[in-house]
Amino acid sequence: MAVLQLTKDNFDEEVLGSEQIVLIDFWASWCAPCKMLSPTIEIIAEDYPQVKVCKVNVDQEPELAGAFNVSSIPMLVVIKDKKIVDTSAGVVPKEKIVEMLDKN
Repeated sequence: MAVLQLTKDNFDEEVLGSEQIVLIDFWASWCAPCKMLSPTIEIIAEDYPQVKVCKVNVDQEPELAGAFNVSSIPMLVVIKDKKIVDTSAGVVPKEKIVEMLDKN
């Protein structure tokens, strides 16, 4: 499944209206660690079609970044049943992301 770009306009429909677990990657184009994590996010999207994988560019969507209290990037948020069930900041290995998804 392709990675979905989230905006404030599609957030409610794509995240709050989703029956799937949602993984959100908060990132910025100038962020080197974000670029390091990006291929892993793409692999997760391909390997876990039951998970809706989304990205939020914090520079283009400051309202969403603020709503999630994003203070450092990359930041990953796992949402299930409209609730945040896990978060992590910084570059993490694929296994850590899978663990975040599987325990929920």
